[in-house]
Amino acid sequence: MLKGREVGLRARHEDDIPVLRAGLYDDVVIHSRAQGRAWRPITCGAEDAPFTVDDTDLLNAPFSVVELDGGTLAGSAVLWDIDTHNRSAHIGLGLLPSARGKGYGTDVVAVLCHYGFVVRGLHRLQIETLADNTPMLRAAGRNGFVREGVLRSSAWVMGGFLDEVLLGLLARDWTPDAGRQALS
Repeated sequence: MLKGREVGLRARHEDDIPVLRAGLYDDVVIHSRAQGRAWRPITCGAEDAPFTVDDTDLLNAPFSVVELDGGTLAGSAVLWDIDTHNRSAHIGLGLLPSARGKGYGTDVVAVLCHYGFVVRGLHRLQIETLADNTPMLRAAGRNGFVREGVLRSSAWVMGGFLDEVLLGLLARDWTPDAGRQALS
């Protein structure tokens, strides 16, 4: 498990999937704001069901987010589109409604940075988020991400186009949090 101050990132357990699905996928508005594709109903047993993990997929590293104090499932995190040639990846996360507003997003981004830069040896991490996603913008900024641009009207969300913000962080600019346990 990778540990932050308040949360840990661990392998996805089978019993995490229905909880994540109910809290993050089945909420059409939340899903529409988080994903770059339209929501559609998917049965739990489907091959492409949300939050299932394919251990042979080398382009994505999905995690379940758990509270360190008690082990309660708090959400999902992922390094996605891992490019081993250019040594880059994208960061994504979704916190369950009960875990929002507790500072976990900043902690998750910090742990994903550690995983990307230290464990995977990546050079660049990137975040794309909606321009009005204040919690993610704040979590990214607290971890040293730099605003690199705005993709104007690039996201179709629930009947309208929204701007997306592109943020990046290079390994040389990353300052690891000395107070955080990295691995256990």
